[in-house]
Parts: sequence; C-alpha cells; structure tokens
Amino acid sequence: MAVPKKRTSKSKKRIRKNVWREKTKKIALKAFSLAQSILTGRSKSFYYATDKKVSESAK
Repeated sequence: MAVPKKRTSKSKKRIRKNVWREKTKKIALKAFSLAQSILTGRSKSFYYATDKKVSESAK
C-alpha cells in the first residue's frame, strides 16, 4: 500500500536552494570572466574565428 512521503522542512529546502544558487553564481562568474577576456583580447584558452574582410568592408 502506498504511504505518503514526509514533508521536507523549510530549512532543508532553503539549504538546497542556496547550494543551487551558489553553483549558478560560480558558472555565471566564469562565463562573464571569459567574455571579458575575449573582449579585451587577453584570452589564451579560447579561440574564435574572425573574418576581417567582412568587418573592413562594412566600414
């Protein structure tokens, strides 16, 4: 016979939510840092192709 599950306490729920938030903050900070390094041209670990002909003809 099915038995209803016990309710999760507010503190447990809050702890789990905070752990999830900290993970997302870390990922967002890393992505922002990578974007900054690409924009400033300091990135050594991320390579991307640029088509100079297209950008020069647009001017």
